[in-house]
Amino acid sequence: MIKDFILDTNVLVHDPYCFDNFEDNNLIIPFPVLEEIDKLKKNSGSVGQNARKVNRFLDSLRSKGRLTEGVRLESGGTLRIAVFNEFKSQLPPFAASGYKDNAILLYMKELELVDKLPVILVSKDINMRVKADIMGMKAEDYLHDKVEIDDKLSGVNTFDDSALRDKFIDRDELSVDELSDSVGANEFVDFGKGIFGRVTPDGEMIVPLEVTMDTSNWGIKPRNYEQMMAMELLLDDRVRVVFIPGIAGTGKTLISLACGLRKVVDEKKYERLLVARPIIPMGQDIGYLPGSMEEKIDPWMTPIYDNLYLLFSNRHMDMDSFLKKREQLEVEVLSYIRGRSIPNQYFIIDEAQNLSPHEIKTIITRVGENTKIVVIGDPYQIDNSYLDAYSNGLTYAASRFRDKELAGHITLMKGERSELASLAADLL
Repeated sequence: MIKDFILDTNVLVHDPYCFDNFEDNNLIIPFPVLEEIDKLKKNSGSVGQNARKVNRFLDSLRSKGRLTEGVRLESGGTLRIAVFNEFKSQLPPFAASGYKDNAILLYMKELELVDKLPVILVSKDINMRVKADIMGMKAEDYLHDKVEIDDKLSGVNTFDDSALRDKFIDRDELSVDELSDSVGANEFVDFGKGIFGRVTPDGEMIVPLEVTMDTSNWGIKPRNYEQMMAMELLLDDRVRVVFIPGIAGTGKTLISLACGLRKVVDEKKYERLLVARPIIPMGQDIGYLPGSMEEKIDPWMTPIYDNLYLLFSNRHMDMDSFLKKREQLEVEVLSYIRGRSIPNQYFIIDEAQNLSPHEIKTIITRVGENTKIVVIGDPYQIDNSYLDAYSNGLTYAASRFRDKELAGHITLMKGERSELASLAADLL
């Protein structure tokens, strides 16, 4: 049955290309949503950019018909701007008037009367969905870019089989066809008793790891098997993109920086180590902070500098003078990545869980020739209001790149920062 899907403002600015994801159903944008889009179009960052994309898309549809009557989309559905001068329905008396969210809900009730079709509100705003439910109306989250977090996203496949383990040890390799379950390219295989293998990029064989628990990168050795596997991917130039989700304190930033410095400074496989992270303020935005641009971004970059200080101390090198040269190492915010092409670099994106799927796509498509990109973050510590563990850019991209020859991923779960930090991660 054809349904009416009402799109909330946050869905449009989250994914300005969402119109193709509702098959042959009717998409309806209430007029109050257009007013909110108009206010957002002047914002800096991805919100303003996406609002402008929505405006341009709607403007392009005007040549195909009147938006208030409905315009056919390539997906087979229609898009309509809902405008009502008078309303036959009304909201309960406890719903405040003049509030945009309530105005959208009033449009929803009116559409139920006018269209005689199932009407569903699609919103990233949890409170908006709760309010719709209270008023007896259907509401859903935008699910297109949500992914399931399952064992496959761990990056490790367990086959605790003594016969398989013995074969692998004797031959020093094993065909994936000999396993009872499928494994993806660049994934790891745990045979039990501390014996691990890795699937080759072509997805056909399982071979021993080159990195061991004694492998040192700028004074940093793996403290557990998960970190050992992460280093295996970080040091393999055949793997062009590596995803490392992990809870706080698992060492994902430190080992990524250590491997990056080894590749850039020691092996000279890349011209420069570029480290970037998004600015998601917990309070006032960066523009309100005093000082130069470098001084403004320092609070967000302190965790990176802390890790770099440890690594440079291991080498008895002066980190500040190395950073000032900006020849082999650069630390910056992701706001300035858009529009750039990034060749011959070891590129680390920290705190990637605060990026939307569209933003992570924009960044990865900036990668030029001979660049390796490392995407790290904690999917369970998200500061972006409309993202969660299942819809953030890190989780989304890791799931889409699974089983690709150029990509690898490993989830870090064992905290190594301190005993207290590990306990806090579990309890809090």
